[in-house]
This record gives sequence, C-alpha cells and structure tokens, in this order.
Amino acid sequence: MAALDEARALLREFPVVDGHNDLPWALRQQAGYDLDVLDTAGDRRARLHTDLPRLREGGVGAQFWSVYVPCEQPEPVAATLEQIDCVRRLLDRYPADLAPALTAADMEEARREGRIASLMGAEGGHCIANSLGALRGLYALGVRYLTLTHNANVDWADSATDEPRVGGLSAFGREVVREMNRLGMLVDLSHVAATTMRDALDATSAPVIFSHSSARAVCDHPRNIPDDVLERLPANGGVAMVTFVPKFVLQAAVDWTAAADENMRAHGLHPLDTGPEAMEVHRAFEERHPRPVATVATVADHLDHMREVAGVDHLGIGGDYDGTAFTPDGLNDVSGYPNLLAELLRRGWSKADLAKLTWQNAVRVLGAAEDVARELQATRAPSLATVEALDG
Repeated sequence: MAALDEARALLREFPVVDGHNDLPWALRQQAGYDLDVLDTAGDRRARLHTDLPRLREGGVGAQFWSVYVPCEQPEPVAATLEQIDCVRRLLDRYPADLAPALTAADMEEARREGRIASLMGAEGGHCIANSLGALRGLYALGVRYLTLTHNANVDWADSATDEPRVGGLSAFGREVVREMNRLGMLVDLSHVAATTMRDALDATSAPVIFSHSSARAVCDHPRNIPDDVLERLPANGGVAMVTFVPKFVLQAAVDWTAAADENMRAHGLHPLDTGPEAMEVHRAFEERHPRPVATVATVADHLDHMREVAGVDHLGIGGDYDGTAFTPDGLNDVSGYPNLLAELLRRGWSKADLAKLTWQNAVRVLGAAEDVARELQATRAPSLATVEALDG
C-alpha cells in the first residue's frame, strides 16, 4: 500500500501523459457520437474504459485522443473530421476538466490549472488520402501526431501487419515525414513495419514517438519495437510509449488472439470490433477458451527492458484504452495508472525516473518538434509533392 500511496502522490505533481485513447471511436460505435447517450462525465453504464472521474482517479494530466478511422473506411478524410468534431464537442462540454492543447506550453498551463490537456493524434496515414494538403489541414485543426500506418499498408508506407509493399517508406513517404517536421506534427511509428521505423528515423529531423507500442524482445509481435530501433531513440530524442494491450505484451495472448480473431471473422465481424455484438462473440469464445491474462507486472517487464535499451529519457505510456477488447489485470481502465507506477517503484524506479515516464518526456518531445518546425518554416515552403510524381 505504501508504494501505491507514493505513486498517487507523484501523479499529483507529474501526471500521466497518455499517448493513445480511442474514446472518440468508441463514442461513434456505441452512441453515434451522441454525448447525451453516453455521458463521459461518469456514466458507468457505458461499456467504456474512459470517463472523467476515472481519468482523475488514474492521475491523467494529458491525453492524446485518437481521431482514428479504419483502413477500409469510405472517405477517410471526412470520417477523420467527424472524429475531430467529437473531440471538440467533448472539450466544449467539459471545460472545467478538459483543456484544449496544441503545444507543450499548453500542456504545462493545463497542468497548472488542474485540467487534463487534450491533444489529438490521427491513427493511420490512410486518413490523409495521399494528400499533403490534407495533412496540413489536420494540423490546422489541432492534430499533433500522425501514425504513418494502421493495420494495413498505405501507398507510401508499410504496416507491421500487412505484406510489405514499398520496403519501408517510399519517396513520397519520406516527403510526408519531412512535411510533418516542417509543421511540428509528431511522426508516430506505432503500427508501422520495422523497415518503416528505420526509414522514418533516417528521414526525420525531429524526434519521433511510438504512441502505443511495447518491446519486441519481450513479446515477439510485429507491432512491437525491435531493440535496434529502441537503441536509436537517444540520438533521435524520441519517446516510446508502452502499451497495455495483452495481445502485444504477453506472448501467450498473441497465440490466443490469433484464434479469437479467426472466430470473429467466422461470425462475419472484424477482429477489432468492440461493439456490443462483437463483445458477445468475444465473451462466448472466452468461455470455451479461457484467455491468458496479462498483469501490471507484464507491462512493467516491457518498461524495464525498454529502459535498459533506450534509457529512461525515452519512455512514456500509451494505454490504448477503448481501442482494445481486453486489458491487463490491475490496468482495467484509465484509473489503473497508479498500479503501474507502484509496481515500478517496487522494482527500484526512482521518483525522478517516473516523472520522466509520466510527464516530462512526452512534453519535451512535443516541444522539440515545435523547435524544429520553427527552424524549418524559416527556410522551407509547404511541400507540393504528390505521390504520383514521387512514386510514379
């Protein structure tokens, strides 16, 4: 109990910056974006991992809300705009709790005010439809990172969970990275193939992030980060934000998930669907085949390894709440972050280490991207490149 009390005390000073939360998509799926139907001020009837009381209980001080749409979504740019609109309506609805944030300075101001800094990240390069103009439009609307791919390749970048197409980043993909640097938009390398990670690190002039990824050496899943990539983060200045998703952190869960996904497809459902029908199918499968259970210690094992390889200055947290059907024991929802910090304290992590993990590293990396953008904007005009011209 002493470690848990110590963790909560630390979070009051250095709250969690979480790199990825899929609440906007959950609100679309479960309520058609009707915020009166699902009241995230604390409606525990909702099948959600996230609401305001639990964010407060978990010590969350800043949240990157994912403005995600599936790879197969028709008109992905329009659907992404709907996601942005959802986040904006949440901010308008709860101004005492949620503070709009575009910069590192905004994050610090929100912390001083006792509000939760709310930023946006777009998950998957398909949402810009091969258009740098669309990329700039998302930045103008407040999006502060772009995950280069989701579960499928885009024309200019390979995904971790698709068959290789361009061998990492194409010429246009490198131009996307450079334009993101010029804007001050963080390059997010979660979901991308290891070849894409390496190409992006070669192309970028600003620090990168992994908004929700863990260590491949601990759990051999293609969504996780290889050690040679983690080793490059100190030179780049970037941050790898550990995720909690059991099928990415526990090897036994990787195998179980493959069988569960096949079961979902057999019922005509997408494996990532978290709607009511999908959850019923999940529960029925789990009754027949009990799932391996990840724990707080499972996630801490990843952080211990990532710290050894990349260093404590390059770690963060990206839980992926409301974007996963299952969570580890002790990290059941957004109220669980103190349990992770308590486990790390018991393992010998110092308060200074944990302050970097929860708050300081993420704020630093956004500020560094802003510094790079100011320099580039003085010397470089917006790119007019097209995927057709560069990739032919």
